[in-house]
Amino acid sequence: MVNLRTANWEYLGRNLFSALQFNVLSTISFSIVVPAVFETAQLTRSFRWIERFASGPLIPARRAVFISLFIIGLTTLTAMLVLPKIFYPFAWTSLVFILEPINYWTSRPHFLEELRHGDWRTVISLSLGALVCGLFWEMWNYYSFPKWVYHIPRLGFWHIFEMPLLGYGGYVPFALELYALKNFLWPNGPRLQD
Repeated sequence: MVNLRTANWEYLGRNLFSALQFNVLSTISFSIVVPAVFETAQLTRSFRWIERFASGPLIPARRAVFISLFIIGLTTLTAMLVLPKIFYPFAWTSLVFILEPINYWTSRPHFLEELRHGDWRTVISLSLGALVCGLFWEMWNYYSFPKWVYHIPRLGFWHIFEMPLLGYGGYVPFALELYALKNFLWPNGPRLQD
């Protein structure tokens, strides 16, 4: 839906399918995104070296921080919707800034609680999980048809498969958004575990 405003990617070959066929196939493909990121993050979390991130820098998770994050989230979402050609990167960050405070205010799990204690394992595991998935998705997309291609203003250079190199950075906040959204919709659902 956000892409209707930003137009950062398009699907080539969509015209080879009826609308129903394309929507069914897209639904099947996209339905594995969240489980793939979380399962890959869980695999990453199982490696012994991830324990190095159990005691990292402390991030204060005070009321003022959550208010600030929420305002930043609303501001970046608005900026992206009003001027999408300039602020399109906020498509991958604004939701996490909005949902983390909501999760905190409604007593749902939130990763800033872990960062408050210096535990970065969830954030690192999710980030690496999304990057691994993203690399595979972009690789499989490169040789497929239909496929997606990117139209990224000013940052669309140094491609790895179809994705510009800097675009892979969007997978990190995307994973955090998925985690915040999962905690919002399913607060008692499974968590990343050691």
